[in-house]
Amino acid sequence: MIKSHELLQFMSPQLATDILEFTFSSDKDLYRLTLQNVAERRKVRPIFLERKPRAERHKTMVATLSSPTMELFSSNLIRHWLLKKHTSMLTQFLDALGIEHEEGVIDELPKSVETPKLHNAVEELLSNNPHELVAVYLYAFNSMEESGWDNLSDMLDTDSRLELGQTAIS
Repeated sequence: MIKSHELLQFMSPQLATDILEFTFSSDKDLYRLTLQNVAERRKVRPIFLERKPRAERHKTMVATLSSPTMELFSSNLIRHWLLKKHTSMLTQFLDALGIEHEEGVIDELPKSVETPKLHNAVEELLSNNPHELVAVYLYAFNSMEESGWDNLSDMLDTDSRLELGQTAIS
């Protein structure tokens, strides 16, 4: 199962940058906390990163956030980005599966879901969204629970449309 720090490592640079840009503009506290922890991990003061042009800073941040020790921060960034920027995609998927939620947030995830229903929900997502965006969401979704759904894991492993690193439009 791919973890959040690995998602940042394997996704296209454009998508990783989009996550940081969105966080920069929508949640200054989360961005600042992430920047401080990246600086600490790199053994520099936060001001050193802040003075870099944002594109260069974000490239440095993504490289650092791709480390296993930064999993918590990577996970928080991806969740924030998905829940705040891509709510409609999340709700579309959960509605198609018949899973109760509140604007994409789930109280209790079922242990499994029927394969035909899952296949139809994924096809609907792929027809309405950039494939890499869908892949990031499905990988993040499947890693929310320790066990994940085997049928979703199989789809992520075999469907070429769900490969990470494809250019995405967000």
